[in-house]
Formats: sequence, C-alpha cells, structure tokens
Amino acid sequence: MRSSISSSDVAADATFVHDADAHERAIHARETASDRPGVAQPVPLRPVPKQPWARIFVGMLVLFALLLGGWEWYWRDFGATPGYRNSFGLWAIQRRRIDAGEGKATVIIGASRVYFDIQLDLWEKLDGERPIQLAFEGTSPLRFAEDLADDPNFTGRLLIGIAPEVFFSGYGYRGGTLKYFRDESPSQRVGQWLSMHLVEPFFAFYEPDYALATVVQRQPWPDRPGKPTRLDVRKLSVTDADRNTHMWGKVENDPDYRALMRKVWSQDFAPSPDDPKPGESDKKRDEQIDRMVKAVAKLRARGVKVLFVRPPSAGPYLEHDNQLFPRATSWDVLLAKSGAPGIHFEDYPEMQNYDLPEWSHLSYADAKRFTTALHAIVVRDFWQPESNATSPP
Repeated sequence: MRSSISSSDVAADATFVHDADAHERAIHARETASDRPGVAQPVPLRPVPKQPWARIFVGMLVLFALLLGGWEWYWRDFGATPGYRNSFGLWAIQRRRIDAGEGKATVIIGASRVYFDIQLDLWEKLDGERPIQLAFEGTSPLRFAEDLADDPNFTGRLLIGIAPEVFFSGYGYRGGTLKYFRDESPSQRVGQWLSMHLVEPFFAFYEPDYALATVVQRQPWPDRPGKPTRLDVRKLSVTDADRNTHMWGKVENDPDYRALMRKVWSQDFAPSPDDPKPGESDKKRDEQIDRMVKAVAKLRARGVKVLFVRPPSAGPYLEHDNQLFPRATSWDVLLAKSGAPGIHFEDYPEMQNYDLPEWSHLSYADAKRFTTALHAIVVRDFWQPESNATSPP
C-alpha cells in the first residue's frame, strides 16, 4: 500500500497544479504585438463564466423595484405628492408661447411671491384669459423684463412682482434661465417632454429636494472651523404643468416644517460679514431701478401695459424688507422714475390680514383670496378684463 506521503503522489499533485496554472494562464493570455511581429494585434477574448444570468437579471430588477418603491414610499409618507419640477425647460415652454402666437397675453414676472400667490386658474376665470407665468423663485424680474422689451412679438400686459430683497439687490438664483431658453437643444426638449409625461406625474421622490446627494448633504454633519452650516431652502410649493403654483400643504399644516422654513429665512435677518456695505447696496438698488425704467419705457412705447405689484410679506420678513430697502427709497422711486402704476399691498384694505405661514408666501386658500382681490383692483383701476370673463365666485 502506498504511503499517504509517497513521492509519486507529490509528483502527481505538482504536475496537476502546474497544468491547472498553465490552463488558467492560457485562458487569460493576451498576445501582444511582440508575440506576432508584422501582424495586427488581435482583439482580446475573455471567456464568460457560466452563471444563471436570467435569475441574476430578475433578482436585480426585483431589488431595484424594492429600493425604488421604498424611496417613493418614504417621501409619500413624508407628505410629498407627484408634481412637475420647476425647471428651466418648464419655464422655456411657457416663454415660447409668446413667440408662437400668444404675444397679447398677460405675462407675470417676478420672484417667488407672485409665482406662488397668483393662481392662474382663478385669474383665468375672472379675466377670461390664462396668464403666462414666467416668475422664478429667488430671481429678480429685471432680466426677464429686458428680454420681453427686446421681443417685438410681445404686445400684451406685463405684471411685474417686486420682492424688495430680491429685486433691488439684483439677486438671480435662476440667473441662467434666459441662456438656457436661447440655447436649448432638441435633446433637452425631448428630455423635458419625457420627464413631464413618464416620470413627474407619477413619482413623488422626483424632486430636487429629495435627491439622495441633497439628503446626504443636509445631514447634521459637524461644522468646519469658521464655516457654520447654512440651512438651504426646502420644498415650499407644488407646481402644475403650466407653472401654476401654490404653497405646499406641509408648510401650512406641519408646525415643525413651518418652523424650519422660518429658521431658514431668519438666517438672512441677522447681520453677516457677507452683507454689502451701505453704499454698495444703494448703488445696486439704483442700477436695478434705472435698468427697469429703460425696459419699461421700451415696453410702453410698443403699447404694452405695465403694472408693478408688491405682494404681502409679514412678521420678521416684512421688517427685514423694510429695513433693507425702505419704501421711500425703493418702491416709490421705481414708480416715479418709470411712470408705471403699482399696487402695494399696504395701500389696500382688501389685501390685509392674510395667512403667511413662513412670513413670505401666502397659504393656498389665501393665495386665492389675494388673486381675487388683486384682479378686482387691476380691473377697477388699471386694466379691463377680456370680454369672455366671468363674475367672481
């Protein structure tokens, strides 16, 4: 009987290992140009191991569906519902309407207050036509006014919302809007269409505020030395396909979320090293007014009716607005220099006592009240409604 450690067994094992190693090297061997002089290097081939690929693929799909469904369930439980993303592409769709035969329409530009607070459905019922909503949150309407002033296709009515902190400072959170509109490619238009028809109406999580990278970034990470964490603005509104927008119900009904949004705004109320010097702020204010005066003059020379609107703000935010840009040196000067009329909420009893949950935007119910009151003032004092308008409810 052979010993379990006989030399013949060791030799056989060594030969088997050597042959196995050689076979493995042969499988993964790749000839180079030096191995085949004068012959083009062949495309390397790698064997695909036998695996239950069908089951792996099905398992992958199931895992993907579970993760996607879990993420969707999480945000729905948070209170989110499917809606349209307020993207450059969505804005561009509305802007193109002016050059596609709707140049006589009523157009709204401004920042988030006229964007949230004017309800297009109700305005259409009262006025007989649906406005084109071109306001953008955190963005001065100045560039949009200049763009419309240079567009001969626009001959309608222009309602310009003035949020003092945004307009008189020249702030442009969505400053790339017009460049996107002018340079938008066919693929971007197709992508916008696909998103609006296949994704946005069905998935609540498809919202910039719920992007995984954004969620990770706003976790309570330790502050860097000398760089305290700043809270970003969270989701505030719900938007329809034509950019009709109103405040999200969670801001109104969830005390914790409402308090969070007030905390976000309060960050700007305290002095900061980044604040402009008084002289610089006054200079920027005057520049904004002078540029708007020129745009309004071009618009009115073409027959466009221009009306400025100062929507409500309340509490600490109203105090902040008045401290930064007192009415006498900002709003009043804008009206005087432009010669255009304006509606300031403080001047009208019917524009008082609104509910502004986070001090800057109206609740959905009061946005309807505001739209009704605003339209009544516009018709009574400035513009006439279209002939197919209906009586207020």
